[in-house]
Amino acid sequence: MTAGPELRSGQLAAAVGVNVQTLRYYERRGLLAAPRRSPGGHRLYPAEAVTLLRVVKAAQRLGFTLAEVTDLITAARRTPRADSGLPARARDKLAEAEQRLADLTVVRDTLRAAVAAGCDDLVACAASPRCPLPFDELAKPADLRRATVTLRSDA
Repeated sequence: MTAGPELRSGQLAAAVGVNVQTLRYYERRGLLAAPRRSPGGHRLYPAEAVTLLRVVKAAQRLGFTLAEVTDLITAARRTPRADSGLPARARDKLAEAEQRLADLTVVRDTLRAAVAAGCDDLVACAASPRCPLPFDELAKPADLRRATVTLRSDA
């Protein structure tokens, strides 16, 4: 038995801002415990499920995948008050976010330069020596671009 009020699927989904199918998906993934059933067969979730699902959604907004969130929650359940790996994973996500910000800064600056240069045809612009767009560099995969930038900054 749970302490406190229980919520039906629709109530829980509305409280968290997801749909009922998402709740069932989270159950299948093991994030959300299988709910108790009412005599009429309705799923009844403990009120604490609202907090758990808000944590899941917030972690996803911070860049964690559902698999990563599941791992973190599972680790915390397995060893309460012990290191769940959150600090290391948060540092990794922070590094990813900072890299994405750096990439977006390059995109923003390049687009600003293209607008300022009056580029209106990509092919014609690429052939022009005044073109601010680094077509050769942008055509490379992201990991190769980062290696090139690192080599240039080391020189």
